[in-house]
Amino acid sequence: MTEEAAPGAIFRIVHLDGGATQFKEIMAGNVDAAFDNVGSIVPRVKSGEVRALAVMDEARSKFLPDVPTTKEAGVDFIFSAWNAMVAPKGTPKEIVDKLADALGKALDDPTTKERYVELGSTAPQGADRGPAGLQKLVESEMARITPVLKEAAAATK
Repeated sequence: MTEEAAPGAIFRIVHLDGGATQFKEIMAGNVDAAFDNVGSIVPRVKSGEVRALAVMDEARSKFLPDVPTTKEAGVDFIFSAWNAMVAPKGTPKEIVDKLADALGKALDDPTTKERYVELGSTAPQGADRGPAGLQKLVESEMARITPVLKEAAAATK
């Protein structure tokens, strides 16, 4: 993030060992702000332990509807968290298809869907699932994020 995006702000990257450490550092007052996924932060925001400043997505989170997007807050940057199930390169297509089918069925299970909601998350649907959906997601994320990373790297030289 540049000073132009947040006038007067000075940002320093602090590397921590995961979300639990990050939360402890915020609560201790050692870190002023942090990035975390919605699923991890929803319970802490709802309990009043922390305040969510913005959601780094195209639209407001249905789990934190009163929290603006980064764009609404004046910083045009989106960075959504996602997970994927992968298999070793060279895994036979029929095995990959069976794994993708089993994962799809698990994601459609009502108990799984309910748990996703509890965690403040959503599962991919339709064409966004499976190997082709994952490939499309990875390619679009790389195309979107690579220029930002290159700009950030150039700014630190």
